[in-house]
Amino acid sequence: MKQITNISLGPASDNYQMEAEFLGQKFNIKRFGTDGDLKKAEDMLLMWNKKADVICLSAIKYLYGHSAQTIMTSKLKKLLKVANTLTTPVTTGETLRRVTHEWCIRHAQFQLGNNFFTNAKVLFLSGMASEKIANVMSEYTGNISFADPIFENSIPKILHSQLDLNRYAQRIHRPISWLPGKDLISEPSRIKAVNNYILQRAARDATVIVIPYNDFYDYIEPFSEEELKDKVIVTTTAYEDRIDALREKGVSMIIDTTPKILDRVVGVSVQEALMISALDIPKTSAIKDDLLEVISEQRLDPRIVYPQSKPKRINRFAYVIHPLSREDLKKLKPLELITEIMPKTIGPVEKLMAYAPPIVYTKITGIESPEGVEAEGWLIGLGETPEQMEKHSPEFTTKRILQAAEKARSLGAQVMGISMLPHSLEGTSIDIGKYAVLPVTTGNSYTASTALWASAEAVRQMGIVKLKNNKTLRGKTMVIGATGAVGSICARLLAKAFEEVYLVSRNMAKLLTIQETVQAENPDVTIHVSTRADTHIADMDVVVAATKGADKTLDIMRVKPGCVITDITRPMIFTSEDAAKRQDVLIITGGEILLPGNKIDMKDIGLPPRAVYAGLAETIILALEGRFEEFTTGSNTEWQKVKEIYKLGLKHGMKLSAISGVNGVLGKDDITRVKEFALKKIKKHETDR
Repeated sequence: MKQITNISLGPASDNYQMEAEFLGQKFNIKRFGTDGDLKKAEDMLLMWNKKADVICLSAIKYLYGHSAQTIMTSKLKKLLKVANTLTTPVTTGETLRRVTHEWCIRHAQFQLGNNFFTNAKVLFLSGMASEKIANVMSEYTGNISFADPIFENSIPKILHSQLDLNRYAQRIHRPISWLPGKDLISEPSRIKAVNNYILQRAARDATVIVIPYNDFYDYIEPFSEEELKDKVIVTTTAYEDRIDALREKGVSMIIDTTPKILDRVVGVSVQEALMISALDIPKTSAIKDDLLEVISEQRLDPRIVYPQSKPKRINRFAYVIHPLSREDLKKLKPLELITEIMPKTIGPVEKLMAYAPPIVYTKITGIESPEGVEAEGWLIGLGETPEQMEKHSPEFTTKRILQAAEKARSLGAQVMGISMLPHSLEGTSIDIGKYAVLPVTTGNSYTASTALWASAEAVRQMGIVKLKNNKTLRGKTMVIGATGAVGSICARLLAKAFEEVYLVSRNMAKLLTIQETVQAENPDVTIHVSTRADTHIADMDVVVAATKGADKTLDIMRVKPGCVITDITRPMIFTSEDAAKRQDVLIITGGEILLPGNKIDMKDIGLPPRAVYAGLAETIILALEGRFEEFTTGSNTEWQKVKEIYKLGLKHGMKLSAISGVNGVLGKDDITRVKEFALKKIKKHETDR
């Protein structure tokens, strides 16, 4: 049986002796803690020389410098010099530690969907002690901060870049570390309270926190469950007592850089000693390739531990919103009070708000998919109404949305959606996709899907159009703007529900093409094409306005009683005044989506509890699915993506929550009222005939 002796600078209270098997060989492992006494550690080195197969030194706390440079005290230098003169090989585990620190981050990123750390907000409690991890993490996210000044020198400052960390290490930390008697100076209680406040705020904002191995409990002492609940912790050699401590503080995941190669968790210095002994590596040999071979062949992967028993993952999104009209602006405080006292100020206020910087309107939490993944995000508000967007150049709006993207990135969002822009700005979202710091989706795919979903539900609730074979509606529907990206999607969806579909557009060649496509997919449906909506408008049961040009041809006074008009243009064609003219016609502007999760928390957005707009729902679906990509770009709404996002929505528990009209959400009473007016008018027409 081979002997591994672990001489630790840590506490003697953690000493142990154990027998273990590794690579088919048996080992006796003994740990001796010296409570930081380097002279005692030196004496033990000399005592175990030639008695152990390999000696490992552990819990060495270096004075870290700059760019992987380590600075050692004279006593530590002497200890390592003595170790180098022994006959028995001595290891500190540094080679394996550097490999595992990098490997654990890459491994976790790959195993957890290849996007786990993407734009995560990562707080390093000691960037100097975790420099290798920080270097790798920076490949996946720029949201990295460091608490070194607080923990090392009681300086109330969080650093927000590796460049700042390097400057701190060179210009402040290194000179201070050499001051005699520095460790004897206690931290004033007032400074400690300020530092704890800064640390706790930084921890609450972070999604990932990196905790060094040495002084582990000192590092976590300032934090409670309020700061660490649902956080991801990256640390080294997570012993059971450390896992228990993090479990009590609500941590959801622990990524341990140290693989577990024995029944008991042992540190990297012991593991490196086991590998050296098992492979009989000579003392003078370079061990990198040998260690790599063992790690690869034995699959010594870093550990991922779930302290709360079940895996939990929270993905993050942002969504850019803007007021759809002056009326929406009036709802904002303090604009509500100003415009109430001075109504004429709304015009200048609307112009001024177009220049306002993006702000966080609300954070959304508590979204839980049936698949087990969660999502949280932020609604970022711009002050531009659609009218102001059309008065300014596209570059004006593009610049503000790109600013919103920067803000979303700083918050930790991994994908961003933008609410529907006016038709004249369709190209803007393409430019945004090119230059934004986050992948951007317009939400148009799910908007098209839910608009027709809402339309079908409205027709069902009206109950005027009857079903054929319990599937197809015995009625006629028209799509105005059928050759556009959204209009063509609407045509294909409606053709699956109605007996007759009328496609209207000014481009005859494109009309014939879309007719051919829709007919091939639905051979039993009658497809009509026309360049004029007014010719057949009076016969339609459902009309979809998918182009701004519909305002010139869609006369609400000519549609039949009980008609359902779906207006998906922005700005909308119809107003509350139009709806008042025809109380027997139902005008809807889209469908809103009920989010999965019973504890959703967000500010009021003018919809029922848990309900959100379809474009926002598309962004949330992508976050839940871990699809941090440009899903819908510009006005380029693709049929396959409409079907895909609809299925993904069902997968993650999305449901139709409400049907919206020109004055907001339509309740069942609103639809019943329209139905009653329509039936009276229909009956009157029949009587008059």
